[in-house]
Amino acid sequence: MVQKHNRIGVLTGGGDCPGLNSVIRAVTKAAINKYGMEVVGFLDGFKGLVENDYMTLDLKAVSGIGYRGGTILGSSNRDNPFAFYSSLDSQRVATDQSDRAIANLEGLGLDGLIVIGGDGSLHIAQRFVEKGVAIVGVPKTIDNDLSATDVTFGFNTAVDTASQALDRLHTTAEAHHRVMILEVMGRYAGWIALHAGISGGAHLILIPEIPYKIENVIAKIRKRQWHGKKFSIIVVAEGAVPLGGRQVVQKMVAESHDPVRLGGIGQHLAQEIEDLTKIETRVTVLGHLQRGGSPIPYDRILSARYGVAAVDAFATGQRGTMVSLRGQEIITVPIKEAISELKKVDPESSMVEAARAMDIGFGDR
Repeated sequence: MVQKHNRIGVLTGGGDCPGLNSVIRAVTKAAINKYGMEVVGFLDGFKGLVENDYMTLDLKAVSGIGYRGGTILGSSNRDNPFAFYSSLDSQRVATDQSDRAIANLEGLGLDGLIVIGGDGSLHIAQRFVEKGVAIVGVPKTIDNDLSATDVTFGFNTAVDTASQALDRLHTTAEAHHRVMILEVMGRYAGWIALHAGISGGAHLILIPEIPYKIENVIAKIRKRQWHGKKFSIIVVAEGAVPLGGRQVVQKMVAESHDPVRLGGIGQHLAQEIEDLTKIETRVTVLGHLQRGGSPIPYDRILSARYGVAAVDAFATGQRGTMVSLRGQEIITVPIKEAISELKKVDPESSMVEAARAMDIGFGDR
């Protein structure tokens, strides 16, 4: 049953991701055209919600933004209303500003909020749900690590970007008889590395879910040499870890919901390979190129569907839920269920087995 709502808010939280503007556009158009609602967009994620910094989203504001990367609202992966940092006597102090955020929602006459975000943003959203705020979540992350949905928007664009990089690395690796390492994002899950590695014809894929042994990596490179292959391509997820070892941490960001910033495994691996084989090894860290740029058509369509479904869920009273792709259909699941655990690659999955069948190594054998 459709419930009468007049105004809703929307924000984009966490790292940017291809398809954010497509969601914003779909939310705005569906809210206005289908339900006659007004839409307010908070700037820079939860920071805008706390500081009451917002813009009105009308049809003109979202015209022509569907294909653009980034987010017209801005985003932040450091601002948590429940531990909001501000300067006090030249020191950064964290205080609970969640009631202030709720007061801003009420002051603007908003009936609730659509939160477009990944694991961190949806954890914050769930805390607001527990305080009585009407929220619908939209699953956003290039890492594809949110449970309760088959795919998050932005993931396939990130895979496409990594695949194109591998296409280019193949030619230069072959020309110079090098080992080429591509380090990709993914945090604690290896979805980008796995999909891009298969797509881009990698010879080794190293992911967090399958700890590797450096001797097995070397053996794979040597085996290719014995068969006349003078180059090798390795895709390594930023969270990959050697058996019995630790993930490589680039830095810590105390103000973030997830303070750990992974990165550097590619360079660490390259040094080991060079030391043990004397083969010239180069590293490409794809970094934020995976987050930027226009979404591919699949992600434009998926994010548009998510945006419309989020408004439908809100209008029909399905608060505290996240829209989710199951098969070909968009459904809703409780946010609490969606954030209960990270979705990781199953080492025994058919995709991993398909990669092994094509003689792609994972460094574990």
